[in-house]
Amino acid sequence: MKLPAPPRPKFLRPTPPRPGRNGPNDGAPATKPGVKETAVEGAASAVGWVDERTGATPFVRYLVYRKVPKGVNWYYTLGSATLFAFLSQAVTGVFLAMYYEPDPTRAYESASRITNEVFLGEFVRGMHKWGSTVMIILIFVHMARTFFFGAYKYPRELNWIIGVVLLVLVLMMGLTGYLLPFDQRSFWATVVAVNINASGPIVGPYLADFLRAGAEFGPTTIARFYALHMLLVPGLIIALIGAHLYLVVKLGVTAPPWLKAEKKDLLREEV
Repeated sequence: MKLPAPPRPKFLRPTPPRPGRNGPNDGAPATKPGVKETAVEGAASAVGWVDERTGATPFVRYLVYRKVPKGVNWYYTLGSATLFAFLSQAVTGVFLAMYYEPDPTRAYESASRITNEVFLGEFVRGMHKWGSTVMIILIFVHMARTFFFGAYKYPRELNWIIGVVLLVLVLMMGLTGYLLPFDQRSFWATVVAVNINASGPIVGPYLADFLRAGAEFGPTTIARFYALHMLLVPGLIIALIGAHLYLVVKLGVTAPPWLKAEKKDLLREEV
């Protein structure tokens, strides 16, 4: 007599078929992914490929989900507004550089041609001209807000120093760009500004000679100002903005001073 086979362990038993899990054999035909699903899957794969090689997910997650103190209001957007003004200056400056000629005999003609002949040239030049004024005003107001809110104190002293250097560089951008139209007003105003720098102690005369590219204003002065305005100063500003934003994300933002005062009053009342 043949004995029956012993029952199999549970982990060796075949899994019974489930509806909707085994493809076309379970009665539900498989559908091909649509264009939208394919695009989403391709974008996710590209993001995953970049993240695997850069490891940017923790930083982006911290940047998006970082804690912000209560009482934050529109005063805290002045830094972002200044950054937007700088980006506007960079974009419009690139378009102006495509047509401008930093030559003392042709600078004024090229600036005039940008205004009168190039398509949207007057609009772009106006944005760049008035945008510089707006950027200077915004960075002064932003630093005033930082000072009155006490955001320059520990542990944000380094970020305050970087902000002061950025203020000086923005003013230098305005000075070097003012000469580039090379008309009578811009020329003589720059002469006055450089002579004021020359009156500074110790480094003043050397700084003036560096800006003029010599002892007096000459044909190479405009090329010197153009190189400073387009290459050196913007590069320093971009590097310092990166460091500034890194410290803002790392250290966070300070709460408004009136919110701290309310907390102290509440503690005194509780005691």
